[in-house]
Amino acid sequence: MITGLMFRDSIISAANNISNSRQAVDALNIFPVPDGDTGTNMSMTITAAAKEMATLPDNCTIEEASARCASALLRGARGNSGVILSLIFRGFSKGFKGLEAAGAKDIANAFKEGVDAAYKAVMKPTEGTILTVVREAKDAAVKMAEIQSDPLEVAFAALQAAKEALAKTPDLLPVLKKAGVVDAGGQGLILVFEGMESVWHNGVIVQPLDGSGVTPVSAPSKSTVAQASDDIEFGYCSEFLIEKSSSAKEKDPIKLRAFLESIGDCVVVVDDSDIIKVHVHSNEPGNVIQAALKYGQLINIKIDNMRYQHANADMGVKDGEKIIEPQILTPENEYGFVAVCAGEGLEELFRNIGADVVVSGGQTMNPSTDDILNAIMNTPAKTVFVLPNNKNIIMAAEQTIPLATDRKVRVLQTKTIPQGISAMLAFDESSTADENQITMMSAAEAVQTAQVTFAARDSEVDGQKVNEGEIMGLCNGKIKFIGTDIIDIAVKSADRLFKKNEHSLVTVIYGEGISEEDAAKVEETLSKKFGSNVEVSVVDGGQPIYYFIIAVE
Repeated sequence: MITGLMFRDSIISAANNISNSRQAVDALNIFPVPDGDTGTNMSMTITAAAKEMATLPDNCTIEEASARCASALLRGARGNSGVILSLIFRGFSKGFKGLEAAGAKDIANAFKEGVDAAYKAVMKPTEGTILTVVREAKDAAVKMAEIQSDPLEVAFAALQAAKEALAKTPDLLPVLKKAGVVDAGGQGLILVFEGMESVWHNGVIVQPLDGSGVTPVSAPSKSTVAQASDDIEFGYCSEFLIEKSSSAKEKDPIKLRAFLESIGDCVVVVDDSDIIKVHVHSNEPGNVIQAALKYGQLINIKIDNMRYQHANADMGVKDGEKIIEPQILTPENEYGFVAVCAGEGLEELFRNIGADVVVSGGQTMNPSTDDILNAIMNTPAKTVFVLPNNKNIIMAAEQTIPLATDRKVRVLQTKTIPQGISAMLAFDESSTADENQITMMSAAEAVQTAQVTFAARDSEVDGQKVNEGEIMGLCNGKIKFIGTDIIDIAVKSADRLFKKNEHSLVTVIYGEGISEEDAAKVEETLSKKFGSNVEVSVVDGGQPIYYFIIAVE
């Protein structure tokens, strides 16, 4: 049987295993644009789950471990590959529901649930990807469970089938065969499964390799003792998970949130399928617990006296970045906006045109579902429009829709910064949410976007060879120009999109490493090309990766 302890340790092992090879997985990406690559996204996603696993006791059930894993994966999901990985494990948790340990048929059923969850989330599933790999693994697990009662044999059969499926992905996707690589997402999934198999078959947790830059996941250190602050109004920090019960007296988590807000602050109540996550600062921890017990049994309870012991004093800074505790603002306004972008200039721009909260992120660092959810909950609005502004962030943003229990979330499928800006400018406060969603997306889709960046790797796309370090001009996401002159490529890319008598506004957004003088050269050249009837404006976006982002509308 696969116990909760085995599952717990296998997730930690899986996180370390894919993190060890994340750069190799990143290198499998065919498109040479430097973005939040597959290996990095999947590594960061499952590491979020591994950290959660490290808090579980040895006697945890596989139901508890898999549910906690799925919840952490959902919130930590980054990029499309990370979201799909989280959905696979969300299916696993459904398959393990009600079990202390899993047998052969339970493993097969978990794979069925995982495949169903992943395929349902993708509007147009593409074979030759991570979806194919996990589906073939499922088929093998189901077949083996019919003739084998040992769950380890079922899991091993699934892994072997997944490896065979990965090797065949180039036959299903010609672009992979031409590049001589297998699918990056599928390779990432294999590394996850191999890390798990190391624990299940050998009892060994994969450890980080020397020089890999990976920090092993372990139980968090005990909080440090600090002098109490006289400014602390509510002295006890209570954190726990509620495992919902069908026989519970209470069902609606909004009522719990309302009660907690009446006796404390910093309230977080997030409803996630079978689990409710709770955080509150109060002076009545006993009353907090009693109220929560009306919803089900409590898991992983932690109560700290903040006046004498700051439970997270050592956890506030990681990798040089401040971790900010999420805030929950009362949804007072009718509408609010969350935008994703990178660069001080762009952040200021989005705030100036109405964004309540700007999530820092973009190509190289895709924000997690939890990052976006925290921004939504920090937006004081009944309906929150989310603008991902990147095709690799849309799926993570969409996962927040069922999680924001006290406000409605509408994710606009904006794929570029200019699309996000145009969508924001098209908002009409007097219109309904439905009308605004249609109008805003219509405005976004009318924008043509040119982007100038560098090639992160050697590649061949649409018959064009690209060498690492070369400058690329992308027109609506497709590489159209390759060269060495940034300004020349910017002008050519904008000119490729511009149509006389159809477009009248061109906005040049320049990023890191580009001077005002260089931006002015692009502006001057485009003004001469397009004529006096076309307005060309320049914005200092400060964005990384992209030397220029140019909107033509």
